[in-house]
Amino acid sequence: MTGTGGVEHLETVCVPDEAPAPGTVRIRQAAIGVNFIDIYHRTGLYPLSLPAVLGVEGAGVIDAIGEGVTGFVDGDRVTYAGAPVGAYAASRILPGIRLIKLPDSIEFRTAAASMLKGLTAHMLLTRTYPVQAGTRLLIHGAAGGLGSILVRWAKHLGAEIIGTAGSEAKAKIARGYGADHVIVGRDVDLVSEVGELTDGVGVDYTIDGIGGQMLLKSLASTRRFGTVASIGQAAGPIPPLPVEAIGPVRSLTLARPSVMGYIADEPTYLQACEALLDMLSQGISAETGHEYPLTDAAQAQSDLESGCTTGSVLLIP
Repeated sequence: MTGTGGVEHLETVCVPDEAPAPGTVRIRQAAIGVNFIDIYHRTGLYPLSLPAVLGVEGAGVIDAIGEGVTGFVDGDRVTYAGAPVGAYAASRILPGIRLIKLPDSIEFRTAAASMLKGLTAHMLLTRTYPVQAGTRLLIHGAAGGLGSILVRWAKHLGAEIIGTAGSEAKAKIARGYGADHVIVGRDVDLVSEVGELTDGVGVDYTIDGIGGQMLLKSLASTRRFGTVASIGQAAGPIPPLPVEAIGPVRSLTLARPSVMGYIADEPTYLQACEALLDMLSQGISAETGHEYPLTDAAQAQSDLESGCTTGSVLLIP
């Protein structure tokens, strides 16, 4: 990435492989996840020093190990998510402490599609709000990459799930993931629809990655003393929010959790990865959607940004 703004600031460059420094490992990547955080980096919402290589998750095979790294050998299958940024590469070097061994039973594409989204799901379903049997949960974008694993994981926990989708085709996908109800359409009266499904009470917990004006609708769709997690702004910046929109009448909890902050803590990262690998081994993963050659990263971001993708978007070196 040579500048901030549109995808025209993304360029393909060839650089020689580097030997890993002490404490680091070089991996040859098999698959790379594309996420909205990559777009936020590109647009400058989350600033990076330039030039920069984007991307925060991937999976591949170790082909060189730096001095002082233990627990790994050449040829190990590994995956990772989080900082440092730089996953849009055929080969990259990472600190050994960020790598997670990948069981043979989990495919590279599944891991690259699921790591960041799965760790986000762990944060949202266990730390931000303890979802359990009977929890009424509203998930926006239920057919998307994050939605695919959120719906499956929350269903595994016994939640009743109301999803939203922009089209009937995407609604069908969300139902396939396990959503009990899907509200279809970008201009639908969300609050009324949720009210009908919950006897006017509202849901216990809403996960909103849409942003824009949707957050106010999310707040109005959530019961008193419920929780709303605002985790993104795919529809644009969130306007200033008066505290009266949260309480005291509604008595809501509004969370703005960051998965990058969540997994920056090493013990939390390792614990969450262990839980995620257990889910992946049970077939609870993000759905693999569109795949692009690594050199088509700009097109992959454009398609994700426009909302025309379903499931997780992958780059293949």
